[in-house]
Amino acid sequence: MYSIEVNNLVKKFGSFTAVNGISFNVKEGEIFGFLGANGAGKSTAIRMLCGIIEPTSGDAKVAGFSVMNEPEKVKKNIGYMSQKFSLYNDLTVEENINFFGGVYGLYNEKLAERKKWVLKVAFLDGKEKLLTGSLPGGIKQRLALAIAVIHEPKIVFLDEPTGGVDPISRRNFWELINDLSHEGVTVFVTTHYLDEAEFCNTITLINAGNIIASGSSKELKTKYLTNTILEVECDRVVDALEVFSGESWVEETSIFGNYIHLSVHDEISGKELIMKSAAESQINIIRIDKIVPTLEDVFIYLLEKDTNKNAE
Repeated sequence: MYSIEVNNLVKKFGSFTAVNGISFNVKEGEIFGFLGANGAGKSTAIRMLCGIIEPTSGDAKVAGFSVMNEPEKVKKNIGYMSQKFSLYNDLTVEENINFFGGVYGLYNEKLAERKKWVLKVAFLDGKEKLLTGSLPGGIKQRLALAIAVIHEPKIVFLDEPTGGVDPISRRNFWELINDLSHEGVTVFVTTHYLDEAEFCNTITLINAGNIIASGSSKELKTKYLTNTILEVECDRVVDALEVFSGESWVEETSIFGNYIHLSVHDEISGKELIMKSAAESQINIIRIDKIVPTLEDVFIYLLEKDTNKNAE
């Protein structure tokens, strides 16, 4: 039932604890989102799960193999793609496919069969002689993912794979991820694009080495954000944010581009209090709308809550 089983996994570097006893399971064939700010412990956790670094304590089973005792078997049964695409830019498309195919033990007819598949999903049929470094970012990204699963692993780890790629290419890339999931491949992905996390079946949030929440997008929104979220459009946004942050009736504040999100107990009274507070500070309100909470609202709320708890 589970492709990945993590049990009290710990990684320390000297006196610093990067990953602090995390535990979770990933179902076969699901898209699992692993989210956290820079320095939260995501990359360290992934490196342990891929068998690259040894845990200080605890263990995890990946594709049925222990990362503590069988790291080489783990490596042979997974795919991995990093933000930098893991390809050699000075090799042609075909040379990259042949090289990584050989690394994964593919030769002759099997390699030829999988090469055709890679070229097809990367939209590179007939273009295998092109230098990889000359490819557009979106195409190179699809090529890197296809090569990461050229040996048909049941689990693939994607570490912020869409960084620096345009929105259309990101959308196309996620279509490929969904195709892999439908074929039974478990996709373990980290991303700093919270709109992408909406595509994940399960989302787990990590902060300062600790798991702070887990569930589907809907579960996270309904469990942790029970108050009303109001989006405020106004002038002097920075001043307005400071004013609203100091009000006792405001539970949480965050800024989204030119808008402010405020968490309040009640929509009607909340709007009245916002108008009153803004008028007293000579801030012009353009509109106030009740909105459905986003994952970013949840993420900010949970990070602030965890940070305040650790500071106590």
